[in-house]
Amino acid sequence: MKVEQVTEPIAYHGEGPVWSEAWGGLRWLDMLAGDVLSLAADGTVTRRHIDTVVAAVRPRRRGGAVIGVTRGFALEDTDGKVTPLDSLWSDERVRMNEGGCDPDGRFYCGSMAYDDRPGAGSLHRLDPDGSTTTVLDGVTISNGLEWSPAGDRAYYVDTATERIDVFDYDRAGGLSGRRPFAAAPGGPGGSPDGLTVDAEGGVWVALYGGGSVRRYAPDGTLDEVVELPVTKVTACTFGGPELDRLFITTSREHLAPGAEPRAGALFTCVPGVRGVPVREFAG
Repeated sequence: MKVEQVTEPIAYHGEGPVWSEAWGGLRWLDMLAGDVLSLAADGTVTRRHIDTVVAAVRPRRRGGAVIGVTRGFALEDTDGKVTPLDSLWSDERVRMNEGGCDPDGRFYCGSMAYDDRPGAGSLHRLDPDGSTTTVLDGVTISNGLEWSPAGDRAYYVDTATERIDVFDYDRAGGLSGRRPFAAAPGGPGGSPDGLTVDAEGGVWVALYGGGSVRRYAPDGTLDEVVELPVTKVTACTFGGPELDRLFITTSREHLAPGAEPRAGALFTCVPGVRGVPVREFAG
């Protein structure tokens, strides 16, 4: 599958791509710079600083966005004003990392320690009324989270486990029945990072250190690999007016100067399947 480079290597640690017609197309993150990047139809990119870290972003049903920031959540209004909510913890050694919205309009974001300390992270949920809940403890590197097209299953990555897990989901019970879905190659083959789900129920997982995105069929079997010209592949999402393009973010974190000159660029390909519209925060 042919991969095209969309931008110059403008991000240090590109992450969290999301396509929404509500905000005019693609947004993604330069996570450790705390910036949200936006891709215009003419290919130009704008950058907006939000916080020390910006971990995840999703559209709000009323307009604007919900954002995972360094140690909690923030809300962007339709006029662009960003209002941070109360911090969820005080430990400056722990930061937010990645997240997503469930079918009922609740926003989740997970955390990790800067030094990857085992078990230091958690998965947190922001409800539309502003209340927060810790839904999962003992996480090491909380990463990709996305729901199946029917909304009855959720796929989740704690990178340290070297696998993708699946939960059952319903509004009342939330996430339950966690179990392994697919194993990532690990080692030089790459560790699981961000993920997205297509309209056929396939799960596309970025492999950090592995230079690829892998698609797993709904039964967990590997059925496609997209190779990239950089090793640190971080996340992916479907976008474009028909949701038929896969946008892929990359990183140059910890690379030696001059190594992998395309690392940090945004890439795209046309995989032959379509995505599902992004789920929005109801608050």
